[in-house]
Amino acid sequence: MTRPSHLSDTVDPDVDVVCLGESMVTFLPGRPGRLADVPSFDRAIGGAESNVACALARTGHPTRWISRVGTDGFGDHLLAAIADCGVDVTHVQRDPLRPTGIYFRTAGERATGIDGEEPDRAEVLYYRAGSAASAMAPGLLDTEALRSARILHLTGITAALSDSCLDVLRSLTRRTPGRPLVSFDVNYRVGLWRDPAQGPGVLLDLARGADLVFVGEDEAEAAWDLHGPDAVRAALPEPTTLVVKQGSQGATAYHRQVDGTDTVTYAPALTVDVTAPVGAGDAFAAGYLSATLRDLPAFARLRHGHLMAAASLTVPGDLGTPPTRAHADRLAALTPADWGTLRLGPGWTTDSDSNSSDGVRTARVEVRTT
Repeated sequence: MTRPSHLSDTVDPDVDVVCLGESMVTFLPGRPGRLADVPSFDRAIGGAESNVACALARTGHPTRWISRVGTDGFGDHLLAAIADCGVDVTHVQRDPLRPTGIYFRTAGERATGIDGEEPDRAEVLYYRAGSAASAMAPGLLDTEALRSARILHLTGITAALSDSCLDVLRSLTRRTPGRPLVSFDVNYRVGLWRDPAQGPGVLLDLARGADLVFVGEDEAEAAWDLHGPDAVRAALPEPTTLVVKQGSQGATAYHRQVDGTDTVTYAPALTVDVTAPVGAGDAFAAGYLSATLRDLPAFARLRHGHLMAAASLTVPGDLGTPPTRAHADRLAALTPADWGTLRLGPGWTTDSDSNSSDGVRTARVEVRTT
């Protein structure tokens, strides 16, 4: 694979993407209802950065996840599950003094902190204070392992975990010669910040140091009181590429050209029968990064982001089964009319070899036109 010209050169990168951040064991309710009423839970894994790493690895990209976990059974489970997706976990540190983080959640969207949010927002209970990952610090991490990649992917969640984690993010988003392309997903989670007033300013500063930034339109409104993609770009002119996710409507990408002007690309989202919204933003980032590594056009990158998000939206947990690369390429190449009539439901990524040549209809009834 040739190196896309806009990716920063690194010395002999041995993986396409390095993702750094906390992953946790996730407990999903066995039936709908409040956490107080749910009698049993199913175990899964969750973490924004490891979600991205797993999705990329399962689509054929050499990927590394760097973090810290406890020496407990939950840490063992995380390492095994993420490695099983094909991710390199050899640089994950084990902490004998601190536990692996866990969390419990119900179905529904995470709260963003916007006043007047819908009442069916998910309940999320984190048990991650003092976790092994919260002890990440600049001096503890393998700098060579972090930099030996085409892309380094980070999120704002890590910055909220502890002061030392924030120091890590600040060091990695500092513009230094020879660094990989730095991808940053804002991932504003108001409930994670010990000082809620600190989060928005910190996230804005970190985003300004990145080369590629993902942010939801709702996040930008909640964190920075910015309304609409153009307002977000005006506040974040530094990144070469800014992607504003607009929920079920679509996404807008701004890419700065050599002459300093932006090319602006919009791609509508797909119609999806949603099982659970958790993990969709991470999956979108993985799809976009995969297409970036393949040097696909801006419009195709957004469509691949939408397709990977649809794979996550149609399963209960964080990690969906990605479509094969050939299947995703066929769907990403659809005409606007065919894309607009496509409807994806649970199971749409399986049996992809049975697709017709246009990629619209398959042998499975879950992928269908309206």
